[in-house]
Amino acid sequence: MDATSRCRHVAVTLLKAIIFLEFRSNEHKSHKNLRSNEIIYQKTSFKRNLRIIMSWITVKQASEKWGVTVRRVQELCKEGKIRGASRWERTWMIPEHAVLPSSSKGDTPHMPMPRKSPFLDMTDIYNEVGKAEEKADLLANNPEAKLLFEAQIAYRRGEIDKVYDRARYFLNAKSGFYAILGGAMLLALVAIWRGDVNLWFEAKRHIFDVPCKSDGDREIASLALAIIDSSIYDNKDYPEWFKRGSFEHMPSSSHPSIKVFYVKYLYMGAYAVASKQLELEGVQGLAVMKMLPYTIEPMIAQATVDKTVIPEIFLRLSCAVAYHYGGDKQHAVEHIDKAISLALPDGLYGILVEYVRHFDGLLEERICLKDENANLIVSELYKMYSVGWAKLSGSVRNRFIATNLTAREREVAKLVAFGFTTKEISAMLYVSDSTVKQIVQKIVQKTGVKDRSEFSDIL
Repeated sequence: MDATSRCRHVAVTLLKAIIFLEFRSNEHKSHKNLRSNEIIYQKTSFKRNLRIIMSWITVKQASEKWGVTVRRVQELCKEGKIRGASRWERTWMIPEHAVLPSSSKGDTPHMPMPRKSPFLDMTDIYNEVGKAEEKADLLANNPEAKLLFEAQIAYRRGEIDKVYDRARYFLNAKSGFYAILGGAMLLALVAIWRGDVNLWFEAKRHIFDVPCKSDGDREIASLALAIIDSSIYDNKDYPEWFKRGSFEHMPSSSHPSIKVFYVKYLYMGAYAVASKQLELEGVQGLAVMKMLPYTIEPMIAQATVDKTVIPEIFLRLSCAVAYHYGGDKQHAVEHIDKAISLALPDGLYGILVEYVRHFDGLLEERICLKDENANLIVSELYKMYSVGWAKLSGSVRNRFIATNLTAREREVAKLVAFGFTTKEISAMLYVSDSTVKQIVQKIVQKTGVKDRSEFSDIL
């Protein structure tokens, strides 16, 4: 019998005792004189006691919640340091809202992260829509984890100044591996929004210097560097195991976030094929892009099962991009709408901002239908993000990124980059050939591109 089963067994035993005691307390009363309201009270009392009993957790659940070993929790229970903990048979029952006591010296003990991932917000810690603050409060026993989680949620909301301050804290404090890694990656993300090249390279240096105790740590740090580079569309440094999609040797709690970045890696490959930047034998045009949803859809289903909210948002938006580029607007809209419904309750505008440039106005249109004020916030944040991203990406990759194109001009430029002719583009957009030619001419005037082969470089 496992710990959970034992807890249930104890609960049932305790309920029987409650029933017996309630029966004894009413023993002096005649069964004939029992009034209906007394019976109702006993039933209500029973249900109330049931709710109280079922709000206990096992030692294993407590160890996972607090980020300590099972043995440590057992020792604290035996020492009477966990308030409300009770021993039943061979196990301990711990109140669900019990807190981990600090050390006897009054200092906060050094504690590992509750999940082995630099992205706590992308784990099952954040497993309920609209409950980000409540999930942060559950980490109160691990201050460093709480700060990192809050900083990551702040980034998802587009609160860049707050993120910068928190990132500095982790990099200046004597933090653990995942905290330093998380802080460095937050710093790199801030650099993107600000277009700060020096901050970008500083963040990468912090990852190079992160203290690795094992080969696994070194692989995670290597992946972190590749993820940072991929955010400006440079995917050449991904490890071979990652390119194959072989994640089984990585900590299971990091899988949801790794899948998100893996999908982005696949998307960049599909985009490169479509825009003729990458040649694959027997493959051309949007063929790879149209196949992407067949890989992403099962991941979305798994994210819903795992209750990992932020990975689900990212996966749905990435899948919607693939559908959008492939001409399947219906399925694109379905995923966009679902992603919006997941993001807005906690104000996760920053995630939506990262995808605006891919949808040629469609994402903003769908947000506006849901919440006009949210769309205004996303639009304002996007102005900041797009300028910063273009500046940083252009500087690091030594190329010009156009930020002055309208949604229609960007859409046409993308179709030109994918190799479609003027006639094909006019048919796809339901406009005349002359209109397409005029738009192309405006793009040339704004960006200075010399021919169609250069259109992919400015996007």
